[in-house]
Amino acid sequence: MSVPDRMDERLRALGLVEAQRMAEALFAGTATRGLVAPGRSEREASDRIGDLARDLFGTAAGLPGPIVRSGPHTLLPYGPAAPDRVIGEDDVVVAELGSVLAVSEVGFASTLVFGQDPAKHRLAMDLPRMFTACREALLADSRLTGGRLHALLLALAAESGWTVGGWHCGHLVGADPSADVRNARPDAYICAENDRPLRRAVEGGWQAHWILEIHLVDGSRGFGGSYKRLLDLV
Repeated sequence: MSVPDRMDERLRALGLVEAQRMAEALFAGTATRGLVAPGRSEREASDRIGDLARDLFGTAAGLPGPIVRSGPHTLLPYGPAAPDRVIGEDDVVVAELGSVLAVSEVGFASTLVFGQDPAKHRLAMDLPRMFTACREALLADSRLTGGRLHALLLALAAESGWTVGGWHCGHLVGADPSADVRNARPDAYICAENDRPLRRAVEGGWQAHWILEIHLVDGSRGFGGSYKRLLDLV
C-alpha cells in the first residue's frame, strides 16, 4: 500500500476543515433564524435545521439529519436515542450537526441556553474555554497522549464544578463516537487507557486527525452541554 504524499494529506486536511466550516455556518444560521426555540419539539427543530442544511449546501447535506437534545436529554451521550421532547423556556439545548454533511467524517456540536439561569450560561462559556485549553496543550506538546489529554479535561471540569460525561472525550476522525468501551480500541479515542501520542501516523500512513468532544454535565440539576470540533486542525 502506498503512503499518501504531502498533497494527499493537505487535500484531506482541507476537506475536513471545510466540512467544519460548513457545520459552523449551519449552526450560525440555526441561531440567527431561531430554528431551535422554546415551544418547539426537538424533532421539529432537527427537521428545520435539516431543511436549512439542504438550502445552504444542496446535495452535500444528507441524512440522517441533526440531533437536537434539550433539558435532561443533554445528559445523554451521542449514541442513545431519546423520545421527542418540547424545548422549555429555561432549557439547555445541544445541536449535533456533524451527521448533516453527507460526505464528512467531522463531528460538530454546540450548545444553546435559554432563560437566565447563571449556571447554564456559565456552562455555555466553560465549554469553548476548556476546548481552547485542550487544544493549546496539544500544540505545546507533540508527545501528548490521549490519556494525558483526557486527564487534563477531567481536571478542568472538576475545577469548574462539572462532570465529564462518557468514557472518552473524543476520537480519531472516522472512529465511531458511540462505541462501547468494551469493544473499542483505546488508541482511537481520547480516553484514560490511550497511552499513545495523539500526533502520529495511523493505518495507511495517514496523519492522525482528532475530534475533541467535550460533554459536561450537572447530574444533580439534570442538564449538560456539548462542544465538539476538530482538535488538531484549525
